[in-house]
Amino acid sequence: MFPAVLRRASERVSGLSCSSFGVVVAQTQGIHSSAFSLATHNDDGGGRSPRNGECVVLPGNSHNDGHSSSVLVRLAQRGWGAMARLPKHVLYDSGMMVQGKDPNHIAVVRDAFAAHDENPRLLKDSLVMVGPKTVAVAADVLQAQERLVVDQYDYDGHDTYTLKDIGTDLVRYLKMHGLSVKQVSNLKEAAALSESMSTARQSSNEVLMVAPTAFVFNDQAAQDNSFMNTETGEVIQGSVTQQVLKEFSDLYTVLTENARVKVNLFQHCLNHGTPDAVFPNNWFSTHAASEAQGGVGTSTLVYYPMKCPNRQAERRDDIKEILEGMGYGKIVDLSEEEKKGRYFEGTGVLVLDRVRGTAFVALSERADLELAEKWVAELGYNDLVTFHSSDSKGSPVYHTNVMMAVGTSVAVACLESITDDAERKRFVTKLSKTHEIVDISQQQMAALCGNVLELEDDRGLPVMAMSTRAYNAFTLDQKNTLQRHVAGIHHANIDTLEHIGGGGVRCTLAEIFTP
Repeated sequence: MFPAVLRRASERVSGLSCSSFGVVVAQTQGIHSSAFSLATHNDDGGGRSPRNGECVVLPGNSHNDGHSSSVLVRLAQRGWGAMARLPKHVLYDSGMMVQGKDPNHIAVVRDAFAAHDENPRLLKDSLVMVGPKTVAVAADVLQAQERLVVDQYDYDGHDTYTLKDIGTDLVRYLKMHGLSVKQVSNLKEAAALSESMSTARQSSNEVLMVAPTAFVFNDQAAQDNSFMNTETGEVIQGSVTQQVLKEFSDLYTVLTENARVKVNLFQHCLNHGTPDAVFPNNWFSTHAASEAQGGVGTSTLVYYPMKCPNRQAERRDDIKEILEGMGYGKIVDLSEEEKKGRYFEGTGVLVLDRVRGTAFVALSERADLELAEKWVAELGYNDLVTFHSSDSKGSPVYHTNVMMAVGTSVAVACLESITDDAERKRFVTKLSKTHEIVDISQQQMAALCGNVLELEDDRGLPVMAMSTRAYNAFTLDQKNTLQRHVAGIHHANIDTLEHIGGGGVRCTLAEIFTP
């Protein structure tokens, strides 16, 4: 952690000085500094009260010639858009005094959607450095109406900065400058982040999906999946396959166009004999070397034993060749366990805290205890939490990811489905130490509120993917809790797939953590 101390105006930080008193966040031993200037200036631009100008020097960007290549600035006087030219004296007026050579690049931060009479949001209330290349950003800044954008200017050498680009999203700008961005509910939580933890990722920006081009009801899987239904409950125009494909294409669009997730898309045909191929997360998983606090050690690809013969056929050689060609340092193949009648169906039965190395497993016909223990030992995970979960009719929950999901700092779980008091207590004690738990009812579990998945958007920020059915089943308070921890919630209507296939959005997504 970097200590925050008060410094006087005369003290320099990466060639800059803050007028009046400022908060300087710094680390020695060659790590460049960042400064928040807090000078007060009169606002004659229509705002309700005086605001402060601020400057933040981005770390790692000072040059040997005395220049700092990039500085974030919040102007003392609120602007109403970008300026074609930014005179250097405006920066002085904002409390930033240049010592020696001038910064090459200035990024002026402004509120995208604050009303004309609202006070602009201060940078010190929006972000803080928590490592040499890591920035913690307050969650509310990531909500659409609170968004901050930056206008970028280059120095022309003659006391003026010339406009280069208008209105870049602040988080995207920080990522462009090589910084990792971590979302926190509030900046007070930033002290809990460590640079070592930032190397492990809970979620991925890349997934593998299989379009349901030959989707039909799977009689084999229906034997122990109480979420499946043979009838749709309503008249559907055209075939079920066409209806499911329409829904799936909408989900694909939401993920790729809105969440900006990279999707490796495959299809299947009737000759494959794989009616449930749309749920690929059950037969393989991938793991980064940094996972489980470095316990995984080597990038790893795992194949799993599946209960139903027609689901075993989903392990297609053509897809396996592509996965193995990605260059994983280790391959773990558990599929031979099928011959012994033991099953362990991937991230359907495994819900993982990838950062801390905890595996949550609801034991069932598809989640063998011995294989769970073997998996934890083989992958180098730190803890295994097993329990039994049932639906409102008392039937065992076939996959763990139906009743729970784990994100970076928030988790969804149906606690009432864990009927054993001791199991439930251990579950809650373990999960609540590191995550805020959104407790869903069994009715919400039936609406697949537990079958959600945290992904990363193209800015590296966590977002939650779910079905529209699940989204509508969450209460407003529960949605607000989720939004304190993720930059967005993305959902699509896949009612037919959920009703007939018995799986939700999470089941359609096999995460790819590339080596």
